[in-house]
Amino acid sequence: MYSMLIFSIMAFTIPPTETDSTSINIPLLDAEKDVIEPCFMENKTFQGGEEITYKLYYNWGIMWLSAGEVSFKVNDMGSQYHVAVAGRTYKSYEWFFKVRDYYDTYIDKNSLLPKTAIRNVREGKYRLYDEITFDQENKKASSLRGKTKDVATKKNYNLGECMHDMLSVIYYSRNIDFESYKEGEEFPVKIFMDKEVWPLNVKYKGKQSRKKVKGKGRFNTIKFSPQVVSGRVFKEGEEMMVYVSDDKNRIPLLIESPVSVGSVKAVLKNYKGLKYNMTAKN
Repeated sequence: MYSMLIFSIMAFTIPPTETDSTSINIPLLDAEKDVIEPCFMENKTFQGGEEITYKLYYNWGIMWLSAGEVSFKVNDMGSQYHVAVAGRTYKSYEWFFKVRDYYDTYIDKNSLLPKTAIRNVREGKYRLYDEITFDQENKKASSLRGKTKDVATKKNYNLGECMHDMLSVIYYSRNIDFESYKEGEEFPVKIFMDKEVWPLNVKYKGKQSRKKVKGKGRFNTIKFSPQVVSGRVFKEGEEMMVYVSDDKNRIPLLIESPVSVGSVKAVLKNYKGLKYNMTAKN
């Protein structure tokens, strides 16, 4: 859930490494829960022209450092949405770790499933170009992957139904009927990333009124706890908390999470072009 923000936070705190499945501990969904319903989602929450920016903070000991920003922009391209995301560290933080990340996903308007997802990543000395083309009907994907586009090689993968990438799952999830869930209930999402399918659970944690968002005031919110992947970044049993606006827009307002070497926050900085007026603000 809201995986792009989650992985953006990870990028700003821990230098990435190429990992394989033996270095990560993640429980699989059981057969009865490994179903994404509904698979096709009608969009009722966002529109072309929406732009949202988040400020990223990293806690190191007793200090909260302002580390960087990540911005999301939705472009209407007729039969699909183009979601463009840019993440960067502030110059004051780059003595520790420099990030310049760009993500582009093209999402089918009828299903909110991805057609193409591109990552162009520069994080410290790490470089990655990964362009994934999804064939949702035949449950397949091809990935053009390498340090740069010029040296990338292509590989094909078999996937399951209702497969998302890191961006499409954010906009899909914003359209879930949260009112139908009871506090403590979970729902599954599946993301294809880094040559693997990641089946994750998201727990609905109820609502919280008048939640303070630094610099923006107080909001009525809906709370979620996405399952985190224990290993390089998260310790076993740690919990991430996501707060989204309790209105028709359902935009993420605040993400709080511990990591293996501190804690991180993504805080709403500004927004424009929302489909509806922001009525969650007190």
